[in-house]
Amino acid sequence: MVAIQSPRDTLFHTSVLLDEAIRYLAVQPGGRYIDCTAGAGGHSLAILRESEPGGMVLGLDADPAAIEFARGSLEEYPDSVVLVNANFRDLDTVARRYNFFPVHGILFDLGISSMQLALAERGFSFQQEAPLDMRFSESQTLTAADIVNGYGRDDLASVIWEFGEEHYSRRIAAAIVAARPVHTTTELAAIIQRTVPRDRSRIHPATRTFQALRIAVNDELTALTTGLEQARGLLGSGGRLVVISFHSLEDRIVKQYFQRESRDCICPPEQPTCTCGHRATLRIVTRRPVSPSPEEVQRNPRSRSAHLRAAERVEEAD
Repeated sequence: MVAIQSPRDTLFHTSVLLDEAIRYLAVQPGGRYIDCTAGAGGHSLAILRESEPGGMVLGLDADPAAIEFARGSLEEYPDSVVLVNANFRDLDTVARRYNFFPVHGILFDLGISSMQLALAERGFSFQQEAPLDMRFSESQTLTAADIVNGYGRDDLASVIWEFGEEHYSRRIAAAIVAARPVHTTTELAAIIQRTVPRDRSRIHPATRTFQALRIAVNDELTALTTGLEQARGLLGSGGRLVVISFHSLEDRIVKQYFQRESRDCICPPEQPTCTCGHRATLRIVTRRPVSPSPEEVQRNPRSRSAHLRAAERVEEAD
């Protein structure tokens, strides 16, 4: 399958693992699909083209700017797509509001898009000067500036370690507290760069800290856990759940969720008899995560950390 992108999509964002997502969703003509992170609309557009005739997509995104961008990318399918500005933590509510269930497949493409990074004023990038914002939506109250300038040193270090897996989290937190107030992305990046020892890694020293702040601001890991559970309940029998993640924290949540929901018993191993009553509702399709091809990584270096996992809805045993 040839990757499909609209001109608007290629302006800001290249959809990662596009062909693989369509294949593992097992897209079929007339199917109904939910894109939980519509973004620039690249995955949704590919789903709609592959599901012709009669395919339908419900697209969600927490970022209102992304929804408007996706609307333009998907304008050739005005009667086949519904776009909603909503976080996928509210997936079940949105799907039932539009009577969009059960569905044949649900896709999560996690993380941040090139489009969001390119908009300097959003504060996601350390390469462009901007206020420390990092909210997916202006309706949210907590900003990165609130965390950077308001959290105590230990709490700030915990955020940087827990959500960024940054080994120098305590050193970075101490440097930030000493430099307060910190107003801009470039100011914060410079503090981190002065604090973290140089190594042979190709990533910028501020990468993990910025990731941690973004995840904390948007409560992304809690939203993912909630969204996965709701997605499972919206799938019809044989429906596919596909998740593309970009760092180990997300991938670990997805892996553990798939493992748990594919087992008939989730009691502790040392327990002699089952008392949980749990029954498997998923079958894991990807025993190992699917990674981008070398060709895709060469075309789009940001894809190098992507992992795709897929599972299929099964009927609970009696």
